[in-house]
Amino acid sequence: MPAKRAIVIVGGGTAGWLTAGILAGRLGLAGRDDLTITVVESPGVPILGVGEGTWPTIRQSLQAMGIAEADFLKAADATFKQGSQFVGWRTGDHVYTHPFTLPHRFGEVDLATAWQRNPAAPFDETVSFQAALCRHGLTPKTRTSKPYEGVGNYAYHFDAGKVAGFLRDHCVAHLGVRHVADDITGCAQGADGAISALHTAASGDIAGDLFVDCSGRHGVLIERVFDVPLVNCRDVLFVDKALAVQVPYADAESPIASATLATAQSAGWIWDIGLTTRRGTGYVYASRYASEDDAIATLDRYVRGISGRGLPAAPRSIDINAGYRERFWVANCVAVGVSSGFVEPLEASSIAMIEQSANHIAEHLTFDPEAMAIEAGRFSAKFGQIWADAIDFLKLHYVLSDRLEPFWVDNRAAASIPASLRENLRVWQNRPPIAGDFPQSCQLFGPASYQYILYGMAFGGAGEAAARSCPDDATLRECLAEVQAIAARLTRVLAPNRDAMELAGLL
Repeated sequence: MPAKRAIVIVGGGTAGWLTAGILAGRLGLAGRDDLTITVVESPGVPILGVGEGTWPTIRQSLQAMGIAEADFLKAADATFKQGSQFVGWRTGDHVYTHPFTLPHRFGEVDLATAWQRNPAAPFDETVSFQAALCRHGLTPKTRTSKPYEGVGNYAYHFDAGKVAGFLRDHCVAHLGVRHVADDITGCAQGADGAISALHTAASGDIAGDLFVDCSGRHGVLIERVFDVPLVNCRDVLFVDKALAVQVPYADAESPIASATLATAQSAGWIWDIGLTTRRGTGYVYASRYASEDDAIATLDRYVRGISGRGLPAAPRSIDINAGYRERFWVANCVAVGVSSGFVEPLEASSIAMIEQSANHIAEHLTFDPEAMAIEAGRFSAKFGQIWADAIDFLKLHYVLSDRLEPFWVDNRAAASIPASLRENLRVWQNRPPIAGDFPQSCQLFGPASYQYILYGMAFGGAGEAAARSCPDDATLRECLAEVQAIAARLTRVLAPNRDAMELAGLL
């Protein structure tokens, strides 16, 4: 009979419980007697609590955990997210959407080059029906849509505090995960540096074969035990502070947005996420360009504009030390979530990285020390590239702005733009982003996402390639007519988010 193996996850919150659930679901924990998964969660450490936007992969993760979509939506005050809408990232009344659904006939017809030749309408509305759904605040699901399915690709907005508790209860009750609420006081290590057990204040030693550090900014294992430093990227991503506040709706029938709103400000941007009972709002800014008092005043003005009242409470201040670990897996310890790195919450990359990490661990799991060392190196290389790619994508949003405040001007300085992004921007002056520009199969953001940002931000120049790759006029007219027809039909038949959720009994 094989030896019983143990995975120990340090820290709860969204990272710890999502990791536990994905591992337990994918590894079939509930039906095994040769594996245990334990989450050790300090009862006195609050969760970060501002990661309320997700990427569409979250649907596959919840399904892998055996969670019913309706149960999740109710428990987490969750709503449907179909993309991100950017307001004021260029001067004037500039608004564009990065929808989750790919451009129409993507990979078959080059609508991007065609649009560049004749940008008569905004890019997102030209190539994707989902831009209209976001603009009108409509649900992505019809009355007959099955759980986790819709007419367009979608993710969720949710209450981060409530979702952690919901995932914990589900993991313990249905997936066989053990929960220990206790403080970690230290750990025991073998001669090779591998951790053999955690020391806790009241529960004794907790032995394990693989330890997953989901302890957030504390880095209980990856930093305090293994002393792995951060790769600092504050020279690329300038924001280092966030102010977060929960804003009530103006009234009980206020519409629920279908996209995360990201509204540019003089020293950063404000997020606005619509849940069923409130809006999660916050200002992400660079302290070099705005004092905390200035930032609070900026957030207050925004809140007054959406609610008619000032800040309902003093906003919570959060430090953003933008960067990621030099290594993510050392010996038998792997960092997942904020313990592995932290950047501003633009485009909901944080939770998507948690999912990718947990899925990778499940697919490559081994307890053989020599094999684990190989897997550790591969994991660190893979996620180092994922982080670098994600930072390029976040930076892209800033470098294409024409705003004139010092924060925005400095973001366009060549010295602050990674060489990889500078090279891609030069190439994309001649053609749109294509799959071959992204050889890594683990990219969070692929060519379609880059196209939505580039052309939403009025990036110009199709170059000589336009004449060679553009579809013929008949094909182009056919595609554009199809997009408009789909958008017109769906805006007639789909209900506003709040109405649809009330009809489904989710409010």
